Amino acid sequence: MFSGLSNFFKQILPKKLFYRALLIVAVPVIVLQLIITIVFFDSLWIKTNKGMTRALVNEISTFVEVYDNEKIDRNELKNLFSLFIDLNIEFINKEFDSKYNERWFSPIDRTLRRELKSKFNHGEYWFDTTSYKELIDIRIKYENGYFKFLVTRDRVTSSSARLFALWITVPAVIMVIISLIFLKNQTRPITNLARAAERFGKGEEIEEFKPSGALEIRQAGHEFDKMRKRIQRHLNQRTEMLSGISHDLRTPLTRMKLQIAFIKDEDLAKKLTEDINEMEKMLNEYLQFTSSSYTEKDEMFNLSELIEEVINKYDNENIKKDLLSRVYVNGRKNLINRCLNNIIDNALKYGDKIEITLNKKNTNLFITIDDNGPGVSSKEYDNVFKPFYKIDKGRADSKSSVGLGLSIASDIIRSHGGNIGLEKSKMGGLRVKIFLPV
Repeated sequence: MFSGLSNFFKQILPKKLFYRALLIVAVPVIVLQLIITIVFFDSLWIKTNKGMTRALVNEISTFVEVYDNEKIDRNELKNLFSLFIDLNIEFINKEFDSKYNERWFSPIDRTLRRELKSKFNHGEYWFDTTSYKELIDIRIKYENGYFKFLVTRDRVTSSSARLFALWITVPAVIMVIISLIFLKNQTRPITNLARAAERFGKGEEIEEFKPSGALEIRQAGHEFDKMRKRIQRHLNQRTEMLSGISHDLRTPLTRMKLQIAFIKDEDLAKKLTEDINEMEKMLNEYLQFTSSSYTEKDEMFNLSELIEEVINKYDNENIKKDLLSRVYVNGRKNLINRCLNNIIDNALKYGDKIEITLNKKNTNLFITIDDNGPGVSSKEYDNVFKPFYKIDKGRADSKSSVGLGLSIASDIIRSHGGNIGLEKSKMGGLRVKIFLPV
C-alpha cells in the first residue's frame, strides 16, 4: 500500500527543483491560511452573525407584540422603530404566502431561518436575501395581511469577514511572491551548473565557469570546474601524444618505401608496398579518430540540407531518402558530415541499396540508415563500435577497412549528447539508428 502511495506521489509531484521547493513553501502557507479561516469562520464570524440576527429578530418580535397592543399609537410606534432601530416597516393588507426559496448553503439564510423559527410559528414568516443588493426582505404574518421589514444587510452579517479575508490573503500572496524570487535565485546556480555539465558532456567548449549561489552549490561548481579542466587536459595530452606517435611512424614508413624500390623481386616488393599503404591508411584513420571531437566549434545548421548534400555527393540512384524538411540542430557540422559519410560508406561497402530517413519526436531527432547487405550478428552490435575491430565473417574486408569508421561515427554522435545503435534492417541488412537531442 505504501509503495503504491509513493508511486502515486512521484507521478503527481513536479519534477523540477524550483517547483518542488515552491510546494514546500506554498503548501504550509495555504494550509495555515485555511485553518485560520476555518477557525475564524466557525468561532467568530458565524457567532457574531448569529448574535446580530438574533437581535434583529427580537426587535421584529418586539414590534409585533407591541403593535398588537391597542392602547398605543401604531403609527408613532412604526416611526420610532424606523428612526431608532433602523427598521423600514410597512403593513400590507394582502394574503400572506409563506413559501420562500431558501439558499441552503448560505450561512445568512440558515441563521435567519433558525432565529425566525424560534420566535414565530411555521408559516408565519418569510424572507428573501437575494432580491435586493444591500437589503433583506423579512415578512411576518399579522391578522389578514403581513408586515414587510426591509433591513440593511449589515444588520445580519459582519463586514469584518471581508477585511479578515483581505488581511490574511495579502500577506500570504506577498510571502509567496518573496519566496518565488528567493527560490529563483537559489535554483538558478543549480540550473547553470546543470547546463554547463550538459554542454561539456556534448563536447562543447565552455569558457571559465563561475560558480554562484549557496556555499554547497559553489563548492559543487568549483569541483565541476576542476574536473572539467582535468578531463580537458587529459584529452589534449592524449590527442597530442597519439598525433605525435602517428607522425613519427611516417618517417620509417617513408624509408621503407625507398628501400622497397631496390628490391628486385617484384612480387615481394608489391606485397610490401600494399602492407605499407595499409599501414599509412591506418595511421591517417587513427589521426582522424584522435582529433574527431576537437578544434571545430558549434553552429546552428539545417540537418536536412546536410544529409541532402552528403547523399548528392555519392550520385547513387540506389540511395533512397525520406527526410523531414527544415530541421535545425546546434553542433559541429563537419563532424556530423563525416559521421554520415562513414556510415554510408560502410553501408555501400556491403550492400547496393540504402534507405535514409530523418524524423523528429518532441525535442529529439532520429536518423536511420538501412542497407541490404549481409548484416551483422546481434552479438557483434557492441563490438563494431570499438576502434580497429573487424568482423571476420560476412562484412569483413581486411584490405579495405581498418575498423575505425563506426568508432569515429559513435564518438562524434556521443560528443553531441546523442546515441547510436544497430539492429536488423527491414531490407535484410543492417540498420544504424542515430539519436540526437535538438
